[in-house]
Amino acid sequence: MKISIVGATGYAGAELLRLLASHQVAEVKYITSESQPGTAIADIYPHLTRFYPQTLTSLVDLEKLAAESDVIFIGLPHGHAMEVGRKATAINPTLKIIDLGADYRFKNHAVYEEWYKVPHTHREAKTVYGLTELNRNQVREASIVGNPGCYTTASILALAPLVKNKLVDLTTIIVDAKSGVSGAGRGLNLGSHFSEVSESVKAYNVGGHRHTPEIEEVLGGLAGEELTINFTPHLIPMPRGILSTCYANLKAGVTPEMVDEAYTSQYGNEYFVRLLGRGGYPVTKNTRSSNFCDLGWHIDKRTKRVIAISAIDNLVKGAAGQAIQNMNVMFNIDEKTGLNNAPVYP
Repeated sequence: MKISIVGATGYAGAELLRLLASHQVAEVKYITSESQPGTAIADIYPHLTRFYPQTLTSLVDLEKLAAESDVIFIGLPHGHAMEVGRKATAINPTLKIIDLGADYRFKNHAVYEEWYKVPHTHREAKTVYGLTELNRNQVREASIVGNPGCYTTASILALAPLVKNKLVDLTTIIVDAKSGVSGAGRGLNLGSHFSEVSESVKAYNVGGHRHTPEIEEVLGGLAGEELTINFTPHLIPMPRGILSTCYANLKAGVTPEMVDEAYTSQYGNEYFVRLLGRGGYPVTKNTRSSNFCDLGWHIDKRTKRVIAISAIDNLVKGAAGQAIQNMNVMFNIDEKTGLNNAPVYP
C-alpha cells in the first residue's frame, strides 16, 4: 500500500512513521510539513535515521500526493483536515482517508462547530468513527475514518459495555482521566515545560475539554439516547500514557456477574483489549509503546457504583496505532499487522 502522511512532524506523525517501519505491506510515499518543508525527517526525529531517507514536502503538490497514494493519514490541527480530505478525494475517488484530528469524528456537525469554533466544510463526506473494536464492520467499508481522540479511546472502551447493556444510570457517569505530557503536542507551551510539569499533577479544562462531546456522542449512540457526562482531564509528569477511571451508578438489580459478562462478551475476542477482570488494576507502564488497552473493573457494594479503569498509550492506541489498526481493517489485511509488538518495559 502506498501511504502518505500529511502533517508528519507532530508526535502522532512520528509515531505513525515508527510503527509503519515494521509494517509488512506498507510503503511510505510522501510525508509533508508546512512548517519545515525541505527538511529530512531524520533531522527532526533522529530515531528514524536509516528507516526514512525522505525529505518533507509541501501540500502544494496535493494533486500528485493524492493520485499516487492508496491512503492518506492526516495529522493537522482541526479545521484543516477536512479541506485536505475534500480536495484529495475529489482528485482520487478510491483514496482512503484516516484523520487523526477531530474534523471527521462527529456525526453532528453542529456539535463539532460549537466545540471547535470553526465551520465544517466537508459535510457531505460519509465518515466512520474509527474506534475499531466498536465499529469494525463500518470501518471495513469506509473511505474516510475519523480516528478517535486519546482520552475518548480509553474512556469509551471502559464504559461501552456498561452503557450498551443498560447496566448503569446514564445521568451518573463521571470520567477522571490522566495523560502524559505528549498528549499536549510538540509545540512550546509554558504548561508543558519540565519545571512546570515535573513532580506535579494538575487538572485542566474542567467542564470544557473538547473530548467531552465526542465521548457523549459515541456513548449516546450505544445507549440509544443522548447523555451528559462529567469529564475531568489531568496532566501527569510522564511522556506517554493515559489512565481513565470511570464511575457510574449501577441500576437496581444489576449484579457483579452481569457486569463481568458485559465486558467478556464485548471484548473477550478482541486482541488489543486485555481484560484484567473484576478487581484488576490497569497500569500505564504495561501498555507503553503498544496498541493494547488494559481494562479492569470494580464493584463498590457500599455506594452501588461500578468503577471501570483503562490504560492505553496515548500515542499508539490513542492515535497512530489505532489509525494503523483502522487502515488494516479498511484494506482487509490482518488487523495486527505492524502492531503486534510487546509493550516496552520498564
